[in-house]
Amino acid sequence: FTYFSLLGSASSQSMRKFSCVTLSTKQLNIQNLVNYEKQQVPTNAIMFITAKGIRICVSADQRWVQNAVKRIDERRAAK
Repeated sequence: FTYFSLLGSASSQSMRKFSCVTLSTKQLNIQNLVNYEKQQVPTNAIMFITAKGIRICVSADQRWVQNAVKRIDERRAAK
C-alpha cells in the first residue's frame, strides 16, 4: 500500500489546478476537514479538503470558516 500525505509538496502543486467558482453556503463539519487552501481569484474563498479528498469552496469571511482554518492550523502545528 502507498499512502499519500495531503500536506506533501506534490499534492500542493496539483491543488492549484482547482479554483473556486461557486461557493457552498452550508457549514461543514470541522472534524472532516484535513486541509485548506486560500484563494483570492476569482473570488476570496477558502477551499477545504475533506478526509475523502473532496474539495469544497466556501466564502472566506464567514466566522465558522475562520474557526475551521484555525483548527486545521492547530492540528498541523501539533503533529
